[in-house]
Amino acid sequence: MSANARSGTLRSRTAHASASANDPLDNVGTADTADTDTGADDEALEAGEEKLRSGIQSIEVGFRLLDVLTREPRAMMLRDLAQRAGMSPAKAHRYLVSFLRLGVVAQDPLSGRYELGGFALQLGLARLARVDGVSLARIALAQLRDQLDLTVGIAVWGNQGPTMVHWMESSYPAKASLKLGDVMPLLSSATGLLFAAYLPAGQTAAMLERELADSRRSSYSGAPRTREDVERVLAGVREHQAARVEGMLLPTIHAFCMPVFDSTGALALGLVALGHEGAFDIRWGGEIDTALRECAQKLSYELGYSATPRGAND
Repeated sequence: MSANARSGTLRSRTAHASASANDPLDNVGTADTADTDTGADDEALEAGEEKLRSGIQSIEVGFRLLDVLTREPRAMMLRDLAQRAGMSPAKAHRYLVSFLRLGVVAQDPLSGRYELGGFALQLGLARLARVDGVSLARIALAQLRDQLDLTVGIAVWGNQGPTMVHWMESSYPAKASLKLGDVMPLLSSATGLLFAAYLPAGQTAAMLERELADSRRSSYSGAPRTREDVERVLAGVREHQAARVEGMLLPTIHAFCMPVFDSTGALALGLVALGHEGAFDIRWGGEIDTALRECAQKLSYELGYSATPRGAND
């Protein structure tokens, strides 16, 4: 090695040591930072990179810490965060040093607890600004249709009410006589019941009153006919977190409609599945209910929804 090369290497090592000495995190929980398996970890990471050329294992390991912070409703101490992520406090601390420098994680200077940082917020906002719920739902429903061979669709709230904006037939199409742009009734369709249950009352009140008046004049008894009946049915929708009808709007046609929520917890759209009586599993917890529910929950997650909103620190 030349003299210049040795000199450059020495300067690099000296600068690295100086940066570590000035890092305020190196003084936080010093008892946790003495990691005896540093060499073994580095060797394991290098071996993993050789075997898995498609990814960087250390990024995936560090992400476990971010995943824990995302799911936890309050800031966390190092030992608790490390335990939840399945690693030693010293190992977790090394990742947190880098995350802090990048702004992905923040640390309370008084309590020493860790929380998601400003860059994590910007990252999330950028994702929300670009995401299109209907486009995501179309892709997800295409896979579900192929998996279960169901007729499926997407409904959103339009100017006239719950409106079908996407429709995919199964290999044995249900004779539902539905088409894109159709507005579904609130009280006699799974789609309508879902929107009536989850939208603000003022948004559905006028349409609801018209349908109640029509049902009182009609001899058909399948749909709710009184305000008390409506509240009872909608309470059942919210209890099951889904709407279900059995031959109500169209004889012999059964249907589910599952809610997809956005980052504010508001109903973004409904996922619909329907089929003929005898060939459609209408049971709660059955194959169709389970598959459609999982699909809706994944889409809600993609749109930023959390069933357990992050709260203030205790």
